[in-house]
Amino acid sequence: MKKTILVFTLLIVALYTIFRISKYSLILGGTSIEFIIIAIAIVFFIVGIYINKKSLHKPQNTSENINYQKIKELEITPREYEVLQAISEGLSNKEIAEKLFLSESTIKTHVSNLLVKLNAKRRTQAIQIAKDHKIL
Repeated sequence: MKKTILVFTLLIVALYTIFRISKYSLILGGTSIEFIIIAIAIVFFIVGIYINKKSLHKPQNTSENINYQKIKELEITPREYEVLQAISEGLSNKEIAEKLFLSESTIKTHVSNLLVKLNAKRRTQAIQIAKDHKIL
């Protein structure tokens, strides 16, 4: 979080500096407006690339990181595990039912079973517990 604030602070300072320099350049007549626009566009382009690489491409969990032994210990069935993965994607019961070709009441049953097996009260808590046990 602190790194993000620092990056955006530096971005604002850089843009402010470019605008101030461009103002004086225009007043003195040494630079055309096109060069100023190009400089601002380049700054935004570089920041866009940085944000894209840092925030949008988070590493995916590989199957090597999943603790299959813990899944067996908790007695989570393969279908319940599919439902758990869908919950972690932020899908609603209706969306999960459509994705897995099941009825919504079946999904509700699976969710209830998962909450009991993971000793959770809410779906979000179940996801957190699953991540703590390294099964997601």
